[in-house]
Amino acid sequence: MNRRRRKKLARKLVTAALLGDAPQVAALLLGGAQPDTPNAEGSTPLYAASVHGDAAVVRLLLAAGAVPDAESGRGTEGTPLCAAAAWGHLDAVRELLAYGADPNLREDGGTGYAPLDWATKDVQPHPETAALLVAAGARPRGA
Repeated sequence: MNRRRRKKLARKLVTAALLGDAPQVAALLLGGAQPDTPNAEGSTPLYAASVHGDAAVVRLLLAAGAVPDAESGRGTEGTPLCAAAAWGHLDAVRELLAYGADPNLREDGGTGYAPLDWATKDVQPHPETAALLVAAGARPRGA
């Protein structure tokens, strides 16, 4: 597959993941789109699905081989688990953990927030998500 086609498929896959279009995501994966290839802005399909909490699309991408801990956005977005935790998307968090996402992995190359930090932020805490992360082994900052 040539570079131009890979870029086009990556753009379409990120868009379909962002929109939660599971049938389109499945079709693009069958058509050769790679589950980890970012679009031109550096966003990965798994991050796009996770930030919007679409567990079905998250599951499709992970089953196709997407790496659950891959950072997205060249430092502007973060990890899929942090994205799902920040918005309290419990089902997406479950899927990511089931596929091996690290509940203690900090964003920004290890210097930023961890998923539990996002789930417990004062502005908009998500106690059920935090409890799920703790059950999966997440440790509070400094612990």
